[in-house]
Formats: sequence, C-alpha cells, structure tokens
Amino acid sequence: MTAEPGGALLVVGDVVTDVVARHRGPLAAGTDTAASIRRLPGGAGANVACWAAYGGCGDVRMLGRVGADSAAWHERELAAHGVRPVLVVDPEVPTGTVICLVDTGDSAERTFLTDSGASLRIGPGDWSDRLLDGVARLHLSGYLLFSEPSRALVPVALAAARARGVPVSLDPASAGFLTGLGVGRFLDLVAGVDVLLPSRDEACLLTGLPDPADAAAKLSRHVPLVVAKQGAEGALVARSGAVCARVPATPASPRDSTGAGDAFTGAFLAALLAGAGPEEAAVAGCRAGARAVERVGGRPPRAAD
Repeated sequence: MTAEPGGALLVVGDVVTDVVARHRGPLAAGTDTAASIRRLPGGAGANVACWAAYGGCGDVRMLGRVGADSAAWHERELAAHGVRPVLVVDPEVPTGTVICLVDTGDSAERTFLTDSGASLRIGPGDWSDRLLDGVARLHLSGYLLFSEPSRALVPVALAAARARGVPVSLDPASAGFLTGLGVGRFLDLVAGVDVLLPSRDEACLLTGLPDPADAAAKLSRHVPLVVAKQGAEGALVARSGAVCARVPATPASPRDSTGAGDAFTGAFLAALLAGAGPEEAAVAGCRAGARAVERVGGRPPRAAD
C-alpha cells in the first residue's frame, strides 16, 4: 500500500525523559565513574516524529502519554521541533524515564535502563479515529507492543488505518523486549503493517537467521516492505522475499548512538511522504542516522540551535 505524496504523519508511541550519562571505558563497579550527564526529551516515537519534521514533513503529529510532572515541557519540546503534540496526561504515574549510559569510546555504544512510566499506559481509550483526519501515514513505535494497555491500542489503530487506506509502519524498537514478547506473538501483532523497520539484531532475532540480508528477505514475506537498519553498514531494502537494495551508510564521527535508528525512521518516512521510493528514502534515513550519532541525545537540532 502506498500513499500519495504529501499529507500528515501521525506517530503513536512513547514520549520519555532521557538522562544521558556519557562516560569513557568500563563502568567502575562499587565506586564513582566520571561522566557528563544531561536531561533531554526522548522516546523512540517522539524522536521519530521530530526527525520526520526535521526531514521536511510539514505536518507531523505525536500521540503519546506522559505524567503531569513534565507534560508541559514535553509539549514545548515537541512543538519546538515542528511536531504537533497530542499528549494524554496520566493522573497516576510520572513520565517514563530512560537512563542512557553512553561509552564515549570509538563505538559510542549505549545501554538503556528503562522505566516506561506513563508512556506504555497509553491504550484504546486514548485513541480516536479523528486522529487520522488528513493523515497519509501512520507510524507505530514498537514499544507499544511491550505492555498490555498499549498493546491493545495497536489493533485498534491498525483497523482504523486500514479502513481509511492509510499505510502503517512499525519499528520493532528493542531486541531485549522482543525476546520477552516472543517472535510468533510479535509477527501476529504486526499483521497488516505495510513497512517494518527493524535493526539488524531485531531482524535476525525475528527470523532466527544470522545473516541480516537473509533475515530481511525472510521478513519481507510477512510484511510488504522491510528496511533493515545496519548502523555503520547502511541499510537493506527487501520486498517479496528478496533484498532489492543495499544502501551504504553515510560516514560519521560518532559521539552518541542514542536515537540513530529513530532518526533513520523519521527521515525515511518523511521522504516517502514527499514521494520518494524506498531506496531513495533509505538514503535519506542513512544521512539522518549519521547526523544523529554526531549529536548527544535522540533529537535533531532545533531551528534555534
């Protein structure tokens, strides 16, 4: 399923607060490790929305759930990135928080400690079919699949999108959480999705295949278009059981890999909405991923930055 160029992108998913701690080398157990620590807006879904707006999509909307503790801040941050926030304020729990431990060595690899808080309490009651008015593409954060309330929202949103002919994309989000959910259950839940955007590890986990190209090809028998993100090795585009394009990475000097996959996804979707084909959109995604790893945090620059 394809959409006509133009129209809005609706992202449904997580809006969280990132606490990014950048350190060098192994953590010193039982004592102090020097680090540079910043509090930043984040969340895979929210990051995708911001990168889509940065990539040129003129109408990006973000449905998420936050706590009263930081709702106003997150609304301001999304709006500053050109995203229209549609945030539900949870009366009982605070906004989700992710502690991002970033090794500032050559790989800039990161480890997440996640308290989902309000973000995964979003549910069918927070959905309205009116959210799809004017929407040309719907993107679902894979984190929605990892809690009962938000998992129940997925089929509701998918059915509403199908009824309106709106194509749907999904990013599996986390190999660790996927393992807990189960591959079979994941594939059942994403039936009806038009575009799947896994990382290399997620693609291999979902298929049991060690080679990412084989994994992407196999997944494209379940989902019409699969774009496997491979970091420094670029991206693979697969359709109908075969890899149809290998897109090289854009060179970068990594500082923080947080949100690089979200940047790829946001730029990829913005390019599709502008009328690009999957390979051209993947090139845009690789450029955004390279830009992301050269910044601290998961968001693109704002106009005032």
